[in-house]
Amino acid sequence: MSNWQKVFSDRLEYRAGIVVAVLEDFGMSPVLINKQDAAYQFGHFEVLVAPGDVLRAIKIIENDIKFE
Repeated sequence: MSNWQKVFSDRLEYRAGIVVAVLEDFGMSPVLINKQDAAYQFGHFEVLVAPGDVLRAIKIIENDIKFE
């Protein structure tokens, strides 16, 4: 998993969770990484995918997910 790449980052966990769910619906196996400090609540959440899924995941995030 050390060569997996970040395709999405946000400070809100629910938004990163939505990205994970949508990518799973497209047959990928994304991983949600919590990089938020527990004590002070600053930081962000990252979504990582396997190297072979990076371009496809980015296109899905740009075209199919809208946070409005």
